[in-house]
Amino acid sequence: MDNKCMLTTFDNPFDPFEQFTSWFLFDVEKGYNTCGRLARIAKLPDGLSEKEVEKEVSRAIDEIITYDIFNIYKRVWEKSSSVKN
Repeated sequence: MDNKCMLTTFDNPFDPFEQFTSWFLFDVEKGYNTCGRLARIAKLPDGLSEKEVEKEVSRAIDEIITYDIFNIYKRVWEKSSSVKN
């Protein structure tokens, strides 16, 4: 089972999967611009499959966290609403 992940900051109280608008407004208000940062780092040429996009976004998140000198970013995982057996 593949879980989707997103980049967020430690101080953002909102779930980017379930409360994206509130999450985004908090992020922009604080000046983080996390979506823009991720868009600059991820290499997403046209024609990638959904799986390839997920893999590249995950790689970009790893890179951002690795070079995060202020330790503000973290990866969060989407909560699965159903369990597969």
